[in-house]
Amino acid sequence: MVVGAFPIAKLVYLAAEQAVEWLSKPVANVIKDAARRSDFFKTYVCMPPAQAYRWVETSFTKTKTNPPNEEVVELGAKLLGETVIFLVGGGCVVLEYNRQAANSRCKECLKLEEELKLLNGMLAGLQARIGELAVTTETLYARLTEVNGILQSKSPPPKK
Repeated sequence: MVVGAFPIAKLVYLAAEQAVEWLSKPVANVIKDAARRSDFFKTYVCMPPAQAYRWVETSFTKTKTNPPNEEVVELGAKLLGETVIFLVGGGCVVLEYNRQAANSRCKECLKLEEELKLLNGMLAGLQARIGELAVTTETLYARLTEVNGILQSKSPPPKK
């Protein structure tokens, strides 16, 4: 059984295409109903995208046909329905990306906070060690001064 030859990407693409088609039909039907009820919606919302699509389509195919007004409205409604689904899907992808990025930043912040606590602990230890060394240095300096005084008092006067 060959698993690697199974076209999983093609299957995922087909499933996504079917999901968009399945979701966009009800939205397109709602848009068509709104276009039937409102001339303004039909004229200024449904017709422009359909006319633009038809213009591009006819410019590439070199055929000049004028479809019935109802077909243009249905085409516009379908285009708007698919646009809505695409925007919702794209919005979901963007939101998920932002959520993952925020989680990543949060994890990075927690990691940096832990590292900062560790460094603060190390700094406190080094400061304590410096304090100990300062006391030791003061003690050694006092002892050296004392020994120097003793040596100077016992040494013969310098010869000239």
